[in-house]
Amino acid sequence: MMKKNMVILVTGMLMCFAPDIKSVNETDGKIKGTIIDGELGGPLEFVTVTVKAKGSDKILQGSVTGNDGNYSIGGLKKGEYTVTFSYVGYEEVSKNVTISNNNQTFNIGELKLSENANRLEDIEVVAKRPQMRFEIDRKVFDATQDISSEGGSASDLLANIPSIEVNNEGEVSLRGNSSVTIWINGKASGLSADNQADILEMMPAEDIKQVEVITNPSAKYSPEGTAGIINIILKDNRKAGYYGSVKAGADTQGGYQASGNINYSSSKVDAYANLNYRNREFKGGGITSRQNTTDNSFLNQTNDSKRNHNNWFGRFGATWHISKSDDLAFNVTGMTGGGDDKETIHYISTDSQKNTIYTSDRKTNGDSDMKMYNIELNYLHKFSENSNIDLTVSNNQWKRDGTNIFRQSTLYTDPAQTANPIYQTQENNINDKTWEVQADYSNKISDMARIEAGYKGTFQRNASPVDTYTGTTAEDIRQDQALYNRFLYNQDVHALYMTYGGKWKNLSYQAGLRGEYWRVDTRSLDFEQEFNGKPSESFEKDYFKLFPSAFISYALPKNNEVQINYTRRLRRPWGGQLNSFRNISDASNISFGNPELTPEYSHSFELNYIKTWESGHTLSLSGYYRSTDDVIQRIRFLNTTDNVMYTTSENVAKSQASGLEIVGKDKLFKILDLTTTINLYYSKLDGFSYLPEGAQTPVTGETDESFSWDARMIANFSLPLGISFQGTGSYNSKRLMAQGYRKPSYSVDLGLRKSFIKNKLTLSINARDILDSRKFRTITSGTGFWQDSENWRGGRRVGFTLTYSFGNMDKRKDKNKQRSEEPDPYDME
Repeated sequence: MMKKNMVILVTGMLMCFAPDIKSVNETDGKIKGTIIDGELGGPLEFVTVTVKAKGSDKILQGSVTGNDGNYSIGGLKKGEYTVTFSYVGYEEVSKNVTISNNNQTFNIGELKLSENANRLEDIEVVAKRPQMRFEIDRKVFDATQDISSEGGSASDLLANIPSIEVNNEGEVSLRGNSSVTIWINGKASGLSADNQADILEMMPAEDIKQVEVITNPSAKYSPEGTAGIINIILKDNRKAGYYGSVKAGADTQGGYQASGNINYSSSKVDAYANLNYRNREFKGGGITSRQNTTDNSFLNQTNDSKRNHNNWFGRFGATWHISKSDDLAFNVTGMTGGGDDKETIHYISTDSQKNTIYTSDRKTNGDSDMKMYNIELNYLHKFSENSNIDLTVSNNQWKRDGTNIFRQSTLYTDPAQTANPIYQTQENNINDKTWEVQADYSNKISDMARIEAGYKGTFQRNASPVDTYTGTTAEDIRQDQALYNRFLYNQDVHALYMTYGGKWKNLSYQAGLRGEYWRVDTRSLDFEQEFNGKPSESFEKDYFKLFPSAFISYALPKNNEVQINYTRRLRRPWGGQLNSFRNISDASNISFGNPELTPEYSHSFELNYIKTWESGHTLSLSGYYRSTDDVIQRIRFLNTTDNVMYTTSENVAKSQASGLEIVGKDKLFKILDLTTTINLYYSKLDGFSYLPEGAQTPVTGETDESFSWDARMIANFSLPLGISFQGTGSYNSKRLMAQGYRKPSYSVDLGLRKSFIKNKLTLSINARDILDSRKFRTITSGTGFWQDSENWRGGRRVGFTLTYSFGNMDKRKDKNKQRSEEPDPYDME
């Protein structure tokens, strides 16, 4: 019995997910229907559907039900057929169907499958769900399989995903490019370059179901982010009945967390709620050595930092199934929290003979509070089985209030030189409000063609006041009018898109066009402009651009597939890059924005090849080329008068990048699942010359080109006694950047998971950065300076997490086991 069930399951999977070698004629007959769980109610997914000629054992066509329980099988001539429905642990059902003419659609309707108790006792499938799978335009990573991120944040999880990198400041990059858009559940959800590092750090990893990496999105999606889109899909767990879990954990750096969630689903209402509290502590530091090449003097600095942050993260959502054609959904995501930041910077200034000129200490104590919520209302109407319209309205607000206290004392070697101590307080508040309105229409004209069209409007308002008080002690500080700033940033974006996709024999194609009009209005107000009516300059820009896309995919025999695509992308400068205000948090390193920045535009090409083997191996090769105009880069210049380094942004030049990404998935020895990613890329940045405000000489950069590579391997072991072990290792080679390069880096993470009490209780242990090697070291140089800087944050951390699951889960366990060994649906239509 067990062998028979396994043969049915494996045969169905291989048949349903293999490339369609036989072409389907649009006038052939078709069979469709819906499978319902006879025990729990609701749709039943992953049911294998096979079609044979009546009286024959030869399988002619096949399919597998989706998450809505629906299936559709075409390519059937006139005749009599037997349709068989198989699902491990359920009674097999067969139906006789007659296709009387070639263009007939036979609707079997709803069919209930009932459990077979005898079969359930015979089945024990322990293979795990694959951690990564391929789809037609993206790679999908199962976050629930990343043991090493258990108890961590979304940033920790992203750092373990191939092709993604997260630096010590929380900046996310994809294939070495930081111009990447991050979404939550397919929408911006209030994330921007200003706040995404904070929000990802506060978001718990266990709330994430999967991460989609879309390196070349179609015209249906926003063109923002020249490197592509990272879409974070949060858990909703909507299955029949109710169930949930509670979780608690702690780590060796003093952090701890607790969370709980509950889910309920019925034929009329789906609902979920989640609440998570986290407290995290980080220790970091850095070493910088800067040479003034005009007189060979040095400024050396060391810094130590400690962060203690806590936050609440909550989610609630409900969907009302008004009818078979209408769904109304309401979702809320919110977080609130804050913490303390402490940093000490020690400076030593020496002359060309290595004699000490002065020593200085600067201490920073920071306190911040953050609040964020995103409210979304969604209405879905199905005109028919093949067409629908999806309407969404969302509002997002993000607010951060921060106060920093700076204390600096300087001691000169020469007694004739003295410096008064500096005491400063600075309030830096950010208030960002965004509305989004979106309408998406989809119509599957036939089995061979689909059209999609829609509109999206985004309306963002941002105000960021900074108020500074300066003195020598806390008692004598006065408002420093020269350091007052209020930055206003408004942006409206209107977008229309249309895509058309089809299939002819083994060739699939899609073409699309997106038009976007956007308007940006920024003002940076000083004290006189804000309070005394002095005229202020407003920087207003508007743009209209077209963003085409094209995709072609060809299915070859023996599970081979070739894809080629093209898209046009852009990167808009974000608020902080446009603000001309000068940040004084580090007196020897001052940064400011550039209100004259313009967007950068990219042409992106990809050629992909995918090969799968029935033995459990998959190989993906992705060759890509990207040409970008008006590249936005951070540039530095040294003011030799006060020996202060200034940093700003500018559209410096044109860049080109090309590379090859190799992804291999291998199942070895029945207990080991390997996912290996190697990214080889070449980059070239043209030379530039730019004179920023305050610079004494132009900042220049020679044409520079380099070859870089990075690799990451994730090894998942299925050990006896239900123990799962995971190891993740990554290496990044030397990388080119404006005015210099970043040195190689590497890291290793480990994780262990064990379940008890019939899988109701789970213990996870993870060790992040066990070699204490997540450090970023950069070498930069320019007119009058050379600098070597290394910084780190976090360090080695061991965490423990205990999870208890409850609810009507017993009947679901075997089902989850049965369908946990999911094939790669990248070639599914």
